[in-house]
Amino acid sequence: MSASAKFIAEFTRCQRQLHAFVLSMVWHPVDADDVLQETNLVLWQKAAEFDDKRPFMPWAIRFAQLQAMAYLKRRQRQDCRLLIDDALAKIMADEAAYEEPIFEARRIALADCLQKLSPKQRDLVSLRYEPKASITDMAAAAKIAPKALSERLRRIRHSLLECIRKTLAEESFA
Repeated sequence: MSASAKFIAEFTRCQRQLHAFVLSMVWHPVDADDVLQETNLVLWQKAAEFDDKRPFMPWAIRFAQLQAMAYLKRRQRQDCRLLIDDALAKIMADEAAYEEPIFEARRIALADCLQKLSPKQRDLVSLRYEPKASITDMAAAAKIAPKALSERLRRIRHSLLECIRKTLAEESFA
């Protein structure tokens, strides 16, 4: 396989993981799509610099990290709070790059486990992880005490964690 063919194959294969990584940093799916598009442009521009004897994913993750951080800085200048600092972004990039197989397995397990939740539980989890969501506002909307809502979310998270662990153990990723 030629270097350019290998680049294209690796580039194509890593799109879902890059998107998941970017989404973990910017939190909004539409914004993650935009940052991934910017990352892809940079990757294409740097294609000639890719050493096909080295793993592709750590190389690509670094560009995704830089693009996501640039996006977050632009957002911060627009009076939005910075959600992830540079040190945390570096740690996340390193983990994503070196744990590629388990990263994808965890993502798939989480998606499967989320589907096993009731629609009401999935909606609650989804609402909680909106960037400006607050337990107090969510509890008021649901007409329950914030402590009760927090406990409900804790039980759901615990259930998801156990489901993910069980799924990974069954697939020998634990």
